[in-house]
Amino acid sequence: MTRRPRRVAAVAGAGVLAAACLMTVPAEAANDKVTIRHMNKLITLENVMDHIEAMQEISDDNGGNRASGLPGYEASVDYVVEQLEAAGYTPEVQEFEFDYFDERSELERISPDPRVFEEGSEFIRNEFDTGSPEGEATGPLFPADIRLDTPGPPPLPDNTSTSGCEMKDFTGMAPGSIALVQRGTCGFAVKVLNAQAAGAAGVVVMNEGQPGRDTGLVGMIGDATGLTIPAVFAQFQAGASLAQTPGATVRVKVDYDADVRTTWNVFAETRKGNPDNVVMAGAHLDSVHDGAGINDNGSGSAALLETAIQINRQNLKNQVRFAWWGAEESGLLGSNHYIETLPQAEQDKIALYLNFDMVASPNYMFGIYDGDNSGGTAAPGFIPEGSAQIEDVFEQIYTRRNQPFNDSEFSGRSDYGAFIAVGIPAGGLFTGAEGAKSEAQVEMYGGLAGVAYDPCYHAPCDNLNGEGQDEATYDALAAEYDLVGNVNTEALDINADVIGSAVLTFAYDTSTVNGVKPRR
Repeated sequence: MTRRPRRVAAVAGAGVLAAACLMTVPAEAANDKVTIRHMNKLITLENVMDHIEAMQEISDDNGGNRASGLPGYEASVDYVVEQLEAAGYTPEVQEFEFDYFDERSELERISPDPRVFEEGSEFIRNEFDTGSPEGEATGPLFPADIRLDTPGPPPLPDNTSTSGCEMKDFTGMAPGSIALVQRGTCGFAVKVLNAQAAGAAGVVVMNEGQPGRDTGLVGMIGDATGLTIPAVFAQFQAGASLAQTPGATVRVKVDYDADVRTTWNVFAETRKGNPDNVVMAGAHLDSVHDGAGINDNGSGSAALLETAIQINRQNLKNQVRFAWWGAEESGLLGSNHYIETLPQAEQDKIALYLNFDMVASPNYMFGIYDGDNSGGTAAPGFIPEGSAQIEDVFEQIYTRRNQPFNDSEFSGRSDYGAFIAVGIPAGGLFTGAEGAKSEAQVEMYGGLAGVAYDPCYHAPCDNLNGEGQDEATYDALAAEYDLVGNVNTEALDINADVIGSAVLTFAYDTSTVNGVKPRR
């Protein structure tokens, strides 16, 4: 059953805006025509939601996603460029090539006790040097000399399983079966080719599973010349689940795209401000392949876009450079490409970088990147000097709005990673992804304890129409919050203003971060 999403009011959170206090800014800023309070009034929830709705429409018109390398992303780039041009910018589109992958492989137990295993975490396709044959096969499971016991404490011998290494391991297997073999002793290619020669229609290679040894996923590589059937590698627990189900019927599918494609970053610089002391603010524009990517990261992209539109008219002291990154979901590729190709002299002009990746999670927290490492999760020297001062500004903004906040791990997990790697101070916001909300955070923000901040993280239900959402979970969230599909509009309304406030604060003065005083 498809949920009917609740509608958002047409006027942005007037109560929040009216209650907002004027930020303390440098004396020079106080004389500008537009204060931060006025900036907040210009950045409305209605306008931010208009951008998000446009992204949903783009996804709907382009195969259901906005992933780099696919038409939906190119259309998203066109939309951002059009909006920027209308606001008086001369945007730059930076083209780059990347290794494109779209994994559609599947592993499923059809019966008894049907179960679909998750690609990427419970199994992966083979990547043999001689190619990964695509195909699909369904048949009875045949465990070939599988060993599920875990003998002895570590350390253990390097190889404990000979499963699939000899043709006799497949004695009694009916043609068309799905062979289940186990890692160990001989190479992956030997096992899958033996299974094929014995009449298997597909192969699952499972890990070994001993204590102290790897039980996760391993890429199957090597020379498998002659392989024509689908073959995947499964973690030990997944393989054991198959092996311990008598009479199992299993389906294996290898289906993927892998090639080199073109994608783009988009940049826009304000007309005013010191070009030798640049404030950068960015958000990734691409989605995963499985959906529209409305919270991840339509929310950050849209809030950043509306900030850019409204700030370009202001009398800024420092130039602001906005960035919408491509291929983030493929491994932070757009931001890394930018930094890798940016001359050192230009890197030196960047005062700081602000990142906004997921700012409207349905079961949100207000997370601020932990620039002072008060949580102790970052290694010594990992966080550039000045990042703590960026965190301080975000904390001040939330405090002045009477809003709680949490540290968000400073891990380099999003596009700021490329900047901190070259010593540029960074900060940003994050309302949570697959992690579960704590009881303490429920006391702070409301919502559901033990439930993911974004129950649709990297899933098709990260959309505006509510399609595919878990009805009970989202009904419970909607009882507390204003939701439109997978967007918490209360969190988005507040964070859109926080983003605008932070960008404008540093556009006036970065001296607390890098010691550079604003020009008179």
